[in-house]
Amino acid sequence: MNAITNNTKKMKNKTPSTEQVNEAYALAKELYSKWNIDTDAVIEKVKNIPVSAHCWQGDDVRGLESPDEELSGGIMATGNYPGAARNGEELRADMLKALSLVPGKKRANIHAFYCETDGQKVERDKLKPEHFAKWMAWSKENNIPLDFNPTYFSHPTAASGFTLSHADDEIRNYWIRHGIECRKIAQAFAENQGEPSVINFWIPDGAKDSPADRWAPRARLKNSYDKIFDPAHGIDTSKCIDAVECKLFGIGSEDYVVGSHEFYMGYSMTNNCIPCLDMGHFHPTETIHDKLSAVLQFKDSVLMHVSRPIRWDSDHIVIFNDDVKNVFLELVRGNAIDKAYIALDFFDASVNRIGAWTIGLRASQKALLYAALDPSALLKELELAGDGAGKLAVMEEMKTLPFGAVWDYYCAQQNVPVGAGWIDDMRDYEKEVNRTS
Repeated sequence: MNAITNNTKKMKNKTPSTEQVNEAYALAKELYSKWNIDTDAVIEKVKNIPVSAHCWQGDDVRGLESPDEELSGGIMATGNYPGAARNGEELRADMLKALSLVPGKKRANIHAFYCETDGQKVERDKLKPEHFAKWMAWSKENNIPLDFNPTYFSHPTAASGFTLSHADDEIRNYWIRHGIECRKIAQAFAENQGEPSVINFWIPDGAKDSPADRWAPRARLKNSYDKIFDPAHGIDTSKCIDAVECKLFGIGSEDYVVGSHEFYMGYSMTNNCIPCLDMGHFHPTETIHDKLSAVLQFKDSVLMHVSRPIRWDSDHIVIFNDDVKNVFLELVRGNAIDKAYIALDFFDASVNRIGAWTIGLRASQKALLYAALDPSALLKELELAGDGAGKLAVMEEMKTLPFGAVWDYYCAQQNVPVGAGWIDDMRDYEKEVNRTS
């Protein structure tokens, strides 16, 4: 599998020594303290904020149900870098390797078609917790709580582009039953791990071009969710946290998405579920950070999918850019970091998949730490006093404080690679597993 040449330079000799990390942190701590920011306290807080890593980066969203089937339903993973996980054992091993390179508290996010059924064909509306027994055992062994997602794509009855809003009663009821069973699985995850499991509902339903009737599919979708979330199913909503995810457009649903932002805002505000805001599911120039302070006026919590769109909902690897910084800054400034369930959602088959996971996870953790170092109280005080220039000036000054020194120290304290050293770990693992297909 080794796609890296033998001439690739080692990265560990480019990373700071322990002495250098400690010296740089001591200076950074002093400089931040001038702004009344306690870096030790910030690190202590950030290390306990969980981020949920998505399993589907590891195998290009193929799933374990029928991994040879073509991906469909408005989802596309592009690229042919070698080494994708071929089974559950490889996927869990790869995921664990990536998580070992990242500081902070971790969770894992599983899709329903990552079930393991011992070679038996099990329809999605018949899935049970036992079909995820290996995931639950892995979760407990490694202290990585699980979140869950029904899988409403890559299936014959989703070929039309419609599932929960399908006009055919039989097909729609199939997907309703799938949703109900998935909530039971999420509850089983919660009971296994001793803390809630977030289950997120995203469907591909929509039309490529100018539907004549935009009303009926949305009426059917509302009815489907009413049935899925019916309290009569006995699901404990303190264990199973239900979320619904909107989208502006997608492949095959460029003109009309049934589950639009407006639909899910209305549904989540009037039902016992929370909205999922995906950073890539809006207009290319629209970001979600401004939405958080609006949504959280009315809901106690929100599910946030950290992703990176380029021109369209392309789910690129998350990097430490302004968009992701602004999302976490908004949560920190609103004292709402504990009101957001944070999960990643991207898939790139063109690069080393351990690298993709690690880059995205470390970028998200960097953004969390960067935001937690924000002098929010001072900025609000300046703004309230009408000192707009002072506020902007302080925001600019924060950008050049030695944040990198705090990040390196945080990584060292968490016993994960400092700086670029993790790249060597990724390459060594790639050589070790040596997958050729």
